[in-house]
Amino acid sequence: MYQVIISNSAEKDMEKLPSATLKKVGIAIDQLPADPRPFGCKKLKGTQENLWRIRVGDYRVVYSIADRIEVIDIRRVRHRKDVYE
Repeated sequence: MYQVIISNSAEKDMEKLPSATLKKVGIAIDQLPADPRPFGCKKLKGTQENLWRIRVGDYRVVYSIADRIEVIDIRRVRHRKDVYE
């Protein structure tokens, strides 16, 4: 089972979300420890980091996976038009 760590910037992003979206994002994040690479996730290209993303409606959760120590680090939770900037 992986441990989930949410960065300060991701927490700030989540504070700005509408309540219905926040609930869906919370459910998606809660499912990550059991399966850090769920169906539909994608590895992000163009970066040296091991970043992945999952879709939650029009929002994206960007996170890194450290398989050796079994840690998932949530980096960003933003609307799809803003997340990749």
